[in-house]
Amino acid sequence: MKKIRPGQKIKLTSVEELLGVSNEESAMDIEVVKIHPFRNHPFKVIDDEKMEDLVESIRANGILSPVLIRPIGNDVYEMVSGHRRMHAAILLGMDRIPAIIREMTDDEAIVKMVDANIQREELLPSEKAFAYKMKMDAMKRQGSRQDLGKETTSTQIGWKSETAEILGKELGESKNQIRRYIRLTELIPELLEYVDQKRLQFTVAVEISYIDKEVQKWLYEYIKDNGMVRLNQVVLLRAQMKTGAITQAKIISMLNNSQPGKGPATKLTFSEKKLREFFPAHYTSTQMRDVIENLLSDWKHKQDFEELNGE
Repeated sequence: MKKIRPGQKIKLTSVEELLGVSNEESAMDIEVVKIHPFRNHPFKVIDDEKMEDLVESIRANGILSPVLIRPIGNDVYEMVSGHRRMHAAILLGMDRIPAIIREMTDDEAIVKMVDANIQREELLPSEKAFAYKMKMDAMKRQGSRQDLGKETTSTQIGWKSETAEILGKELGESKNQIRRYIRLTELIPELLEYVDQKRLQFTVAVEISYIDKEVQKWLYEYIKDNGMVRLNQVVLLRAQMKTGAITQAKIISMLNNSQPGKGPATKLTFSEKKLREFFPAHYTSTQMRDVIENLLSDWKHKQDFEELNGE
């Protein structure tokens, strides 16, 4: 270990060195109103308990780690890393935050933004889905640009086919799991919200993502009214859709009939001759139906009343 001579100045490691930035990237105080959120930022900034902790930390110690931004116009910037810190600062009424300004292309900014956030704990499936898609698309574009000017596109094709595997190794996921998450971006927002809320299982959601958006809306309405659907039900639905046009009524019938432990629906019919035994001869079919419906309604109310009162 090199000894320090008396009177020798000791050089301390600066914040900028810890961040791995150059002298030209020293942190500056930037007005919050000049910083725009990252376009299509996939990570949610929520006022939860962790945000309260962050607010209290900044209140006590200030923002210890500068945010990372890039210039996008005349004295206007885009946030790359630090959305939660900026939100906490706004909650505290701060009008400036320390920031490192770095020139970046769109794809470089996407990669940096995803990398800065993807290691956070308890990420929602929707956050992973759009983050994985954004980074993989950026990596594909970067790979394609590197191959421009070559005689063939074989390298480009190879790069695109390997991107999911490369991304998976970086994030500790299999390439197939990366692809499954990206499939979730094909869901309508209502179903994706159900995945985040654990009202829709991940594997079922992936299967639904291959279904037309209009049919997804019908599925959402069914789940909202009836609860979860199972993987085998969605697989059956996709198979039936290949055989021809399908309606919302057909979907409801199919899902109801494919509930676990439930057999195919049976049709209960009475001949008019049989019904005539219970009605006056002058009653029309409509009158007989009305009487039957009223009697069944009275019977159902009676059953509900007895169940409620323990009879």
